[in-house]
Amino acid sequence: MQLQNLKKLLEKIDLMHQNSVTQRISASWTLSLLAMSMVGCGQANPAASVPLPVHVETVRSISVGNGATYSANIVPYAQVDLAFQSSGYIESIRQVQSPSGGRRSIDQGDWVTKGTVLAVVRQQDYLDKLQQAQAQLARAQAEQEKAKLSFDRVSALYATQSATKPDYDSAKAQLESTTASVSGASAQVSEANVALAYCSLQAPFNGWIVKRNVDVGSFVGPATNGFTIADTHSVKAVFGVPDTSIGRVKLGQHLVIRTDALSSAVDGRVSAISPAADPKSRVFSVEVTILNSKNQLKSGMIASLTLNGEQIPHAVLAVPMAAMIRDPGRANAFAVMTAEGEGDLQHAHLRAVDVGNIYGNFIAVKDGLRVGERVVTSGASLVKSGDTIRVIP
Repeated sequence: MQLQNLKKLLEKIDLMHQNSVTQRISASWTLSLLAMSMVGCGQANPAASVPLPVHVETVRSISVGNGATYSANIVPYAQVDLAFQSSGYIESIRQVQSPSGGRRSIDQGDWVTKGTVLAVVRQQDYLDKLQQAQAQLARAQAEQEKAKLSFDRVSALYATQSATKPDYDSAKAQLESTTASVSGASAQVSEANVALAYCSLQAPFNGWIVKRNVDVGSFVGPATNGFTIADTHSVKAVFGVPDTSIGRVKLGQHLVIRTDALSSAVDGRVSAISPAADPKSRVFSVEVTILNSKNQLKSGMIASLTLNGEQIPHAVLAVPMAAMIRDPGRANAFAVMTAEGEGDLQHAHLRAVDVGNIYGNFIAVKDGLRVGERVVTSGASLVKSGDTIRVIP
């Protein structure tokens, strides 16, 4: 790597980790205060025993060509939380065939069609309110009919001067009053019907159940999220592009997307470009819509793509740029912090690496790492080799 490019890369890495330190300063103070309070209460654990929360990424082999390669996340075309609008206890949840036999409540991973009733709130209270509103409407209509007959009779007498003007005005006012009562009662019936309809929570479109938050007997109220449903007939590959490359992205642009889960590439088109950069990462969010009729692409998958869509001739070992730190033992050299161990609590170890070219938000690693190892990407500059770390999603 040329000296000029090396200096630029070092400056970029320093700026990246400076932002990371700023974002984590409050968390570090919180951990320090917690540790001091434990010592003050007679606890034997020192402050250093509090593991720092970090994010990690797996070292992977990415395909590269002449264009910059970017990492993208696969997300549903649409995903919504379904909330109840009527309060009450859950009376029933849709039942489906269980793979092991019998019936079970619908749950995550189940496919539903638009209009499917997913859950029903106990309806008796709302049926009673509807019957009361209907009874009031019937009473108001009877009063209106009586007032209309009286008004017609007085009008006929008034036309032959057999009734006085006050009699006519009184009959007319009575008719108008009962007509208004009928309108009010009709509105109450309509409101009661709507509340009764809201007892049933329905799927707004065809999709997959992502989450179920209620069971039979659960009490729900307005805005209680019962289910999360995702529409994946199309999916979106979302990735970030720096300002130096955003000019190469156009709406409707054809891009080729590759994932480790699929043996072949898929085609997509740019459907949305953020008009402003993210204030933290300083990149512009770009969405690529991909048809997914066979449901092969799942939400949460990692994909890669190149902006120019050229054929990709070879693969290289790469890690996210955020994992790179300065090597304390070598001038103008690089290192990473690897995460070793099982479970949430693991140990960080400094590993010297030899880097290659930059591909989008990845940097090639020529030597020092193997595919499948994990490196710290968020918080790498805040830990030392041998420290205990807490890996968070």
